[in-house]
Amino acid sequence: MFYRPGTDDPKPAHSPIKAIVSPRPIGWISTRNADGSANLAPYSFFNAISDNPPMVMFGSTGGKPDRAFGKDSLANIQASGEFVVNIVSRELVDAMNLTSGDYAAGQDEFELAGLEKAPCHVVDVPRVAASPAALECRLWRIIDLPGGENRMAIGQVVGVHIDDRFMENDMLNVAAYQPVARLGYRDYVAVEQLFQLRRPGQK
Repeated sequence: MFYRPGTDDPKPAHSPIKAIVSPRPIGWISTRNADGSANLAPYSFFNAISDNPPMVMFGSTGGKPDRAFGKDSLANIQASGEFVVNIVSRELVDAMNLTSGDYAAGQDEFELAGLEKAPCHVVDVPRVAASPAALECRLWRIIDLPGGENRMAIGQVVGVHIDDRFMENDMLNVAAYQPVARLGYRDYVAVEQLFQLRRPGQK
């Protein structure tokens, strides 16, 4: 099969793009709005894009007509310049899914999902206390993308939280908490098995 997106080429009834580009880690983004209320929402267009300095990005697609920047997360980040990426473990996936709903502006998804908040050290945004790891971030830039309400937020990591239970030999054991990633359609996957590779010539 071959087709050109955005044309009249015959194509699958359900776009396979998200399934092809998978698995995609989930950035569970927490922010705070101007009145101090917390917001928490998952984004599967998420990844790290550099490590020195450490930078992450997430993409927001679609939007709500009554919200600046289409989504509460982006509006809050634009106003405050701060956000936190919370990592979703297998045991948190149901809570994560609850926070993905279409709620009224100002809804505190931490409270809705029964999640305890933990303070951050550098940014004034709460993080998910039960998350195995979290990244405190300062906004670098929000970029408008083609397609109307498509935007990408890029942030620099200024603080790193790790649950000590998952540190082994000074390395993070991701298989121990099984991070959840998004596939296509309604499918998800949890990391359970690891394997290692060395580059040619690498010791």
